[in-house]
Amino acid sequence: MHPLYWHWWAAGLALMAVEAFFPGAFFLWLGLAALAVGVVLLPLPGLGLEPQVALFALAAVGSILIGRQLRGARRGAVVDHGLNDRARRYAGRTFTLDAAIVNGVGSMRVDDGQWRIAGPDLPAGSCVRVVAVDGATLTVEKAN
Repeated sequence: MHPLYWHWWAAGLALMAVEAFFPGAFFLWLGLAALAVGVVLLPLPGLGLEPQVALFALAAVGSILIGRQLRGARRGAVVDHGLNDRARRYAGRTFTLDAAIVNGVGSMRVDDGQWRIAGPDLPAGSCVRVVAVDGATLTVEKAN
């Protein structure tokens, strides 16, 4: 006696249920592969055990590869706006110096914080653009 289509569907649903307890998107793809084997068995109910297992193996490998591609594509689509790197959000922005830059070093109030800045010597009131970020230091240049 070889498994019928509903055996594969039950196995697929069981694997997908395991995913709920051990998340990681691995059992999900195995479950989908088992469901696919069940669908293939609907028109081919006499298919032997060996071809069914081979079909499941192929479907499992294929679904896992597709899942990895989808996960990678989704991960690559994420736009990082510097949410957790506050200093990087200032790159490209212009500010007015409230204190002079002397000997290439100064400080500047940006939003709600005080930042160390590095750049050419400039008097207070000069307009500067942040061109780089190095840790807690903003590198600036004179803005036009």
